[in-house]
Amino acid sequence: MASFPGAASDPLSIRRLYGRRQGPALKPNARRLVDEWLPRLAIPSEGPLSAVRLFGDERPLALEIGFGKGEHLAFQAARRPDWGFLGAEPYLNGVAGLLARIEAAGLANLRIHRGDALEVLERLAPGSLVAVYLLHPDPWPKARHAKRRFINPGPVKLLARAMAPGAELRIATDHPVFLRHTLAVMQHEPDFAWTAEGPEDWREVPADWPDTRFALKARRLGHDVWRLLYRRR
Repeated sequence: MASFPGAASDPLSIRRLYGRRQGPALKPNARRLVDEWLPRLAIPSEGPLSAVRLFGDERPLALEIGFGKGEHLAFQAARRPDWGFLGAEPYLNGVAGLLARIEAAGLANLRIHRGDALEVLERLAPGSLVAVYLLHPDPWPKARHAKRRFINPGPVKLLARAMAPGAELRIATDHPVFLRHTLAVMQHEPDFAWTAEGPEDWREVPADWPDTRFALKARRLGHDVWRLLYRRR
């Protein structure tokens, strides 16, 4: 594989691709949600993962990597009740945010991993995923932190293994360093095809891909928000 500036030589040796795990102390209702709902919805910590194990039947699976407070993941789960949605997020306050949405909307097709998405990807059966979302991840903008970006050859190979042919990989960012890094990495990945044909494919907001709170904040600050859609070959 060709190398490029900022690429991690052995990205899977970096087992912590995220920042903090907890912010301010949880408020009473958030603590209740974590205590009551997370044990029911937590992805098992060991063993192979499949739709049957997680949801009790065969169904398409989708994964959001770092779901923030869950607004996008809950939106997608509500749109497709016949799919199973997996979310990986180490930040406890974000997990509580998603649990609040699950309870309010009565969503039954979500499972949560409070930790690194790599731990889920490594255990999924090959070809399990029909969609993966990586929306406004930490860009780790300094060159010395490039190895912590999720888009690096090792994690991308895990994605390719877990994704079915034709599955979508959706990436969004408002950070130009992360954008350039992602384009550089992905152009060397033969398992993925970039679907963009013009500028509107970068910037228009599709009905089934709403802005997250991070995207809305970026727009308020006058930042461009870029959307990249790749398809598993």
